[in-house]
Amino acid sequence: MNTLVSAATEAAPRESVGTRKDYHALNALLNMYDCDGRIQFDKDREAVRQFFLQHVNPNTVVFGSLKEKVDHLIENDYYEEEPIRRYDWEFVEALYRQAYAHEHRFRTFLGAFKYYTSYTLKTFDGSRYLERYEDRVVATALLLGAGDEALASRLVDEMMTGRFQPATPTFLNAGKAQRGELVSCFLLRVEDNLESIGRGVNSALQLSKRGGGVALLLTNLREQGAPIKKIRNQSSGVVPVMKLLEDSFSYANQLGARQGAGAVYLHAHHPDIMRFLDTKRENADEKIRIKTLSLGVVVPDVTFELAKRDEDMHLFSPYDVEREYGRPLADLSVSEHYDDLVANPRVRKTTLSAREFFKTVAELQFESGYPYLLFEDTVNRANPIPGWINMSNLCSEILQVNTASTYDAALGYETVGKDISCNLGSLNIAAAMASPNLGATVETAVRGLTSVSDQSDIDAVPSVAHGNRLSHSIGLGQMNLHGYLASRRVHYGSEEGVDFTNMYFHAVAYHAVRASNRIAIERGTAFDGFEKSAYADGSYFDKYTERAWEPATERVRELFAEAGIVLPTQADWRELKRSVREHGIYNQYLQAVPPTGSISYINDATASLHPVAAKVEIRKEGRLGRVYYPAPHMDDDNLEYFRDAYEIGYEKIIDTYAAATQHVDQGLSCTLFFRDTATTRDLNKAQIHAWRKGIKTLYYIRLRQEALEGTEIENCLSCAL
Repeated sequence: MNTLVSAATEAAPRESVGTRKDYHALNALLNMYDCDGRIQFDKDREAVRQFFLQHVNPNTVVFGSLKEKVDHLIENDYYEEEPIRRYDWEFVEALYRQAYAHEHRFRTFLGAFKYYTSYTLKTFDGSRYLERYEDRVVATALLLGAGDEALASRLVDEMMTGRFQPATPTFLNAGKAQRGELVSCFLLRVEDNLESIGRGVNSALQLSKRGGGVALLLTNLREQGAPIKKIRNQSSGVVPVMKLLEDSFSYANQLGARQGAGAVYLHAHHPDIMRFLDTKRENADEKIRIKTLSLGVVVPDVTFELAKRDEDMHLFSPYDVEREYGRPLADLSVSEHYDDLVANPRVRKTTLSAREFFKTVAELQFESGYPYLLFEDTVNRANPIPGWINMSNLCSEILQVNTASTYDAALGYETVGKDISCNLGSLNIAAAMASPNLGATVETAVRGLTSVSDQSDIDAVPSVAHGNRLSHSIGLGQMNLHGYLASRRVHYGSEEGVDFTNMYFHAVAYHAVRASNRIAIERGTAFDGFEKSAYADGSYFDKYTERAWEPATERVRELFAEAGIVLPTQADWRELKRSVREHGIYNQYLQAVPPTGSISYINDATASLHPVAAKVEIRKEGRLGRVYYPAPHMDDDNLEYFRDAYEIGYEKIIDTYAAATQHVDQGLSCTLFFRDTATTRDLNKAQIHAWRKGIKTLYYIRLRQEALEGTEIENCLSCAL
């Protein structure tokens, strides 16, 4: 069997070079209506075919047999040997046949281009391809299967059907000898001493070179002008640390494959909060301006309440808070202790208008899309694990408890705390709804992601490795909500759309917890600290056992019935509650919904849970320039269901995310979209609406920019002449 020629290309007829059209030019025809006023979807499909004929096939290394190929890749340090040698060779051969039997086709040019540009294994000089899509899937399944033939086989089917897609770090790196880590996200605490700051910078370098996005908590650092060794006006505050981190991320990347990416989070009631925000102003002094580092602000309920009453908000010195309360500011509920902090004369404080704070946040979001917002009390009310969540990640969907480390003067660990890593992967909602067994699909995804956690031991950052060993946390995400709804003739944000989102996530939550419970039973262990969690005392399950969760609309009942999906009942939840209380669950955290960028394109899915930004999206792809991407599942008969995010508006996006949020133990990366006529008042109204609806975090703010976000399709040139 020649594993480097797929069924799609084998079936392609030969044609002379003179009859071929440039695949890039064919793709560009998506930007023009044909003479009948229709989008030229067929031109993009032809672009895919020509991309393979003109570029992929001639630049692919072909071997005489699968055995020859695999041996070559192992012997020449392209593939790791161990993930393959865990299995009998007969099984490996059968797994490749299983993958190729799916006869995979890329549905869009951008999907194919993205895969061959960003994921597939290439020769070391980058000039030739060593894998097809099926080969990358098999390599990933073999690694995540970890010798379990049944799991590896199920993973191949889930990935080849598009039901489950591991996140970029896993899919990019699995099985490769020259690779980064399989894990997507890292979250690090930084404490108020130079040892912790130095270790934080070093950890950021180590993790960035391995391909992960890194977020760091700065809330505990003393503010500008705070005393050092009791000498007043000595501290430089958080901004110089931000500059150090930005330079670190610029320096370290994954062999040039993924640029270093970092974020920093600061509490809204930290005295440096306005200086922190000012670093993103377009006219900021170059000495303080932050260009590439992402900013996140942690906002408690009390800040909204103060703004509602048009009062000043007090900002509290972390240096004094830790001395007075014996806990860092980041581990303290500011809403709960606000009045005490205000009244305490030993805690230095400054004030600013709460409304002015929110206005500044909105102004900066207009300029840069930042800062992200984390609604502290909302997050912690929903947290099933003991402890206080005080930060998120680069994409604002990871929400987990951390604990501090302490260091000696040589930056060695005195006590190893618990920092956070979370590997991600997403279900394609449209494909998952077509699964013969939704529960089995979710369970396979949970087991695949758990395998990533089990096989990750990042010893360069002991606090991350320690946290992973204790928690086994994963982040099962979702994508293609808009694509699925439109394909079923349901408007995004409508009553039926929100109802479906609610019931789908309800079902996924049940199956994810059940899968983790089964793993705990098989391994005879639960995550560390399970006995103190809301799972152990049963309170996590109360909302599911105290009332029935059923579709509120007839249309949604029909969708699940047509798919053959039986939704979990109260009795199902009660039985799961009993089993979990007896045996535990293996994963401390189970779900997190990321933005799903590149993996959405290769899976022909709308990104995450938000609406499309345009019916035909424009992407800028390196030297190729503009590439056009038609909304997944869109055709000439369902265009009305693909209103873009700017038309739909922030209220319906928030309502949709709120329906999903109540079933997700971590967060959801929620981007809001505004027309260019929006004002700072509109952004503030959106923030308040999100907070009131129980949204945990807000990711980017996007303002419509036609040239970047999408395109108005032009008329056919021949008709215009």
